[in-house]
Amino acid sequence: MSWIALRMLTGDRSKYLGLIFGVTFATLLMTQQVSIFMGILARTGNQILDVRDADIWVMDNRVRYLDEAPGLQDIDLMRVRGVPGVAWAVRTYRGVVRARLEDGNTRNVRLSGLDDESLVGAPQEMIAGSMDDLNRPDAVIIDRAGYEYMWGPPAASSSQGGDNGGYQLGRTFQLNDKRAVLVGVCKVAQPFFSDPIIYTRYSQAAFYVPRERNLMNYILVKAQDGVDQKELCGRIEERTGRVALTGRQFFWKTVSYFLSSTGIPVNFGITIALGFIVGAAVTGQTLYLFIVESLKQFGALKAMGIPNRGILWMIVLQAVLVGGIGYGMGVGLTAVFFITTGNITHLAGLHMTWVALLGTGAAVVVIVIATSVISARRVLTLEPAVVFRG
Repeated sequence: MSWIALRMLTGDRSKYLGLIFGVTFATLLMTQQVSIFMGILARTGNQILDVRDADIWVMDNRVRYLDEAPGLQDIDLMRVRGVPGVAWAVRTYRGVVRARLEDGNTRNVRLSGLDDESLVGAPQEMIAGSMDDLNRPDAVIIDRAGYEYMWGPPAASSSQGGDNGGYQLGRTFQLNDKRAVLVGVCKVAQPFFSDPIIYTRYSQAAFYVPRERNLMNYILVKAQDGVDQKELCGRIEERTGRVALTGRQFFWKTVSYFLSSTGIPVNFGITIALGFIVGAAVTGQTLYLFIVESLKQFGALKAMGIPNRGILWMIVLQAVLVGGIGYGMGVGLTAVFFITTGNITHLAGLHMTWVALLGTGAAVVVIVIATSVISARRVLTLEPAVVFRG
């Protein structure tokens, strides 16, 4: 029976390919959009996860996500350092300032002020220059995507950039009308916003930022060995009256804000739902028409004594085969898409996730089962005598 079912399925090539196309398109659309959706959400908190040398973030109670942080008082830093279980605590600044380039054009950039002595929160990988260069006057380091956004891709010839991979260091520009000198280019996880990320010393950041009463807006804390981080967060909150979160907790707090306060989930949800609906409609309609046109063949099989469960097995086998091939082709096309776009700076970090694979696989199973059940009803209620009519 299995061989007969497969012969019936592949006998009409146009309908067979139409079934596979429907599942492939649905798989491609759902897998790609789910992966991009998860990648974009991860970008909202990538700057938090990039800080790997601190365990806890201390912030104002009104902070909803990373880029919305009122200033803290200097006394808060002293209080945090006095909490039992704290190995060290340093100040840091995160904010948006305006940059003016050599040609007069302006860009908004995200400025990170690192503790002058420890440079906690500094990027982990340098492409050009060195973190030690931040000790120079007016020195700043920019991320790779930010460099390309402000000055274009680096020169292709290494002779133009020496050992800096074509990046032109020593450029001078202005941050809030104050001189800044580019001394390095780093690699960081792609942020949610396309604004360049600039790192400098905390004292230098205070020079660039418009004067405020309280500049420090985060305190980065390292827990002592053997101290539970969540328990330490509770102690810090009790002593200071500020919010203390682990890096992972702050990451999910930021993700939750974008999920609940922006249109990202709705827009991607609509696209994913359309992929499911279109895939189910195309596959269901094509399979249904295929079954209807094969009623006489199924009637002949029933007249030969094949029970309904045998007929049902044939239909399910046909649907599972179509679903498996379509799912594999859709996932393959999605992988090709992400491999092709992986070297594009602004699309870096977006990749196919295992959640998207499993979720799309479950959706394809639902499509296959639903179309099989709907199509099988005509066959299961079919009278074998239909094969002897007209």
